[in-house]
Amino acid sequence: MLPLRTFALAAGCLLFAGHLCAAEPKRPECIAPASPGGGFDLTCKLAQSALVNEKILSKPMRVTYMPGGVGAVAYNAVVAQRPADAGTLVAWSSGSLLNLAQGKFGRFDEGAVRWLAAVGTSYGAIAVKSDSPYKTLDDLVKALKADPSKVVIGSGGTVGSQDWMQTALIAKAAGINPRDLRYVALEGGGEIVTALMGGHIQVGSTDISDSMPHIQSGDMRLLAVFAEQRLDEEEMKNIPTAKEQGYDIVWPVVRGFYLGPKVSDEDYAWWKAAFDKLLASEEFAKLRDQRELFPFAMTGPELDTYVKKQVADYKVLAKEFGLIQ
Repeated sequence: MLPLRTFALAAGCLLFAGHLCAAEPKRPECIAPASPGGGFDLTCKLAQSALVNEKILSKPMRVTYMPGGVGAVAYNAVVAQRPADAGTLVAWSSGSLLNLAQGKFGRFDEGAVRWLAAVGTSYGAIAVKSDSPYKTLDDLVKALKADPSKVVIGSGGTVGSQDWMQTALIAKAAGINPRDLRYVALEGGGEIVTALMGGHIQVGSTDISDSMPHIQSGDMRLLAVFAEQRLDEEEMKNIPTAKEQGYDIVWPVVRGFYLGPKVSDEDYAWWKAAFDKLLASEEFAKLRDQRELFPFAMTGPELDTYVKKQVADYKVLAKEFGLIQ
């Protein structure tokens, strides 16, 4: 007969998801592939809080920062140097997939990692300081038409990045050549906010989850959010969509995690079961809502299929803008 403690542990494993008792990582880490304060940071800290709150991890997961190429440096480091490290999650977003579609992550493509989980979605947005002369998207478009060189736009990444694409789509809809826009390439949402508040840029192409703390403090305004319709969160319902202002642009920003390519099936299954449990939890939903993210839950093979389709779709968009052959 099994000792009572062994029996309880075995029963707990079965209740949890079978694989989850396989191997809790000894030194769990989440890499945010940008500077602190942006969307990757937010994604890692969401997992950091939730995994401990739900008692999935018995020790806190540390968050480390690996900026460079809006995800490229972290992607290459994990694939080439830490491919089997089962304790290391890396945050990704739709912008990561767009960069992969353009070959911006070097020799590694979307098949080089193990896509683990998508945990929520935000939406792209156009931000200005609260005292900006631009009150609407039309105000910004008029200024760009008059002289695009006089409007400095900060974006996470260079030409072809997700943030660049958002303003390029506006420019295209307004009959402006996106290549005429004046960009400053920054490393993620935290740097965009800093540059905007410091007056180094006049417009930030960002996303709504990065922006809300600064909107609530009164430092920033959003000219538009790239959602299908106005978001029904209390603090967001007054933010107009691009669509309602005559610009038919929708840009969701999905956020999640991947693992290195040589992480074992057992360890991958442990993490998948962990996130399946998290994503079904009401406590996790509250933490996600606090970070201004909206529901988007997907793990394992389903996510792998989604990622590869998104990359294929982004390749079509990149070709349209002349970013790839």
